[in-house]
Amino acid sequence: MRAFVITGPFQGEVRDVEPPVPEPGDVIVRVERAGVCGTDAEFFTGDMAYLHDGQARYPLRIGHEWCGVVTALGAGVPKEWLGRRVTGDTMLGCQKCARCRSGRQHLCADRFEIGIRYGYPGALAEFLPVPVFALHALPDSVGPVAGAMVEPGGNALRAVRAAGAGPGERVLILGPGTIGLLAAMFAVAEGAEVHLLGLSTGFAESLGFTCHTGVPDLPFDAVIDASNAAALPALAAETVEPGGRVVYIGLAGEPSLVDTRVIALKDLKVTGVLSASGGLAGAIERYASGAVDPTPLVGATIGLDDVAGALAGKRDPGRPPKIHIDPVS
Repeated sequence: MRAFVITGPFQGEVRDVEPPVPEPGDVIVRVERAGVCGTDAEFFTGDMAYLHDGQARYPLRIGHEWCGVVTALGAGVPKEWLGRRVTGDTMLGCQKCARCRSGRQHLCADRFEIGIRYGYPGALAEFLPVPVFALHALPDSVGPVAGAMVEPGGNALRAVRAAGAGPGERVLILGPGTIGLLAAMFAVAEGAEVHLLGLSTGFAESLGFTCHTGVPDLPFDAVIDASNAAALPALAAETVEPGGRVVYIGLAGEPSLVDTRVIALKDLKVTGVLSASGGLAGAIERYASGAVDPTPLVGATIGLDDVAGALAGKRDPGRPPKIHIDPVS
């Protein structure tokens, strides 16, 4: 089968590789659509931290935002999965440790991460092996575009839940990228008043969001930092109302310094969000009901042969932020 392989910094190519064979407890998914995100771009540039601490190495096959159809079953997998449209969790815990047993497999020390950690192959390929425990079935109302947006949506939904966004709450979201925009969509669906802050907000404004290029003089019950700017985590804590909630889901390329005295003296609740694991089912439900429509965030769908160019290019802040890949186009 064809798969996109990163062989080194700024080096990637489509290769013919052996198709996966289902191990016991696994399924094989024919990939309908896959997305790329900032993590994938960092693998392509060589900046991703996992490349420097031994959790990942070249060559690697990226792609952790995906949907597809189950085409083969490993031993022990219920036959009902065959032919179903699915998406799945990126985080593949060992299923044996205390964290996994308590429902926190995304924090498992020995976890694999699809397309990211310890060489687990990603979804920028025609077929993908996935453990059945990681699967989530997709209803017919969630098409390929929305299906491949479930993983980033699950991340955003977890951030919105941690922010306590709901009726009567005013939320500021730092960073109008894919996660920030999805968080804004989910927060609006929950009834919150949402504001977005960013250097360039044209596309977010086109979606009808209230946007700012500087911090507005308003009280905010919660602030979600979905940016990659090292200075904004501190700004989030300084901006939120005393007794409010701050959620950190963005990752800067360098350490972010936050004065814990601000957190203590303002009696803030601060939450970090890693992964979509706890938000996948909720994202699917909201997409299926029409409460949230992520499809406007996808600006282009390309084939595997165009992935390297897309990862190397700069994103136009005035256009939709997400690129999808159709592995068979």
